[in-house]
Amino acid sequence: MDQVFPNLKLFIILIILTLIILATDLLNLLSLPKSMLSFVTNPISLGLFQTEKNVGRQLYFLVALRSASQENKALKGQIGQLLSENARLRENLAEAQSQVTQQQYLSTANYNLLPARPVGINRYLKIDQGSTAGVKVGQAVVYNDNFIGKIVQVGERSANIQLLTDPDSKVAAFSQSLSGKAKGVLLGQFGADILLDKILHEEKIEEGDLVYSEGTEGFLPRGLILGRVVKVLEQRSQVFKQAKIAANFDIRDLELVYVIKEE
Repeated sequence: MDQVFPNLKLFIILIILTLIILATDLLNLLSLPKSMLSFVTNPISLGLFQTEKNVGRQLYFLVALRSASQENKALKGQIGQLLSENARLRENLAEAQSQVTQQQYLSTANYNLLPARPVGINRYLKIDQGSTAGVKVGQAVVYNDNFIGKIVQVGERSANIQLLTDPDSKVAAFSQSLSGKAKGVLLGQFGADILLDKILHEEKIEEGDLVYSEGTEGFLPRGLILGRVVKVLEQRSQVFKQAKIAANFDIRDLELVYVIKEE
């Protein structure tokens, strides 16, 4: 019998114990042990529940943080794109205003003007128009009614402008004011200085007078503004007097300049 049912005794014992426990529970004799067990296990259950909630909150925070980081990155990208678009719109508006203003001084009806954008400056001012647009050496470059310089080097898609401050620059000029007129030669100096030279002592010239082009060079229209007098240099021992000239604007601030092309 023991060989056929080796665990029969254990099985019978377990059944008897189960019946005893059920009977005891039905008679409410296990209330005290169950209460004591609950007293011990409830804090553990509460702790596990709180831990689960905290872990859940931390996981939610990490997911939300990652999502916020991605949204922040996307927003920064959109802001950068909007700023770039705004800068392009402002640049286009400035160029459009420049072209409208330019027509008030040198009309396209009288001159064949080619707008060009300054793209660099060293000794020469570099522009983004070249031989493919009809730019040639010797052409004058203007801004409003001011003479900027002349083309001295030309590539297919760029050109270099010799400015009035260049030491090789020489332009016939005159100053005009209510007190009189003075003629001379405008010479570029090393640095940013311009000098009006060969002025006769008897000719009237004062600080603040505007200096204009004579137009005798052929490529340059008469009456373009070259600058204004900032100081008169006069010594009676010299044959001629001189005047320091300053430009009316900073070349680096210009959005567009205009090449006077051949008709």
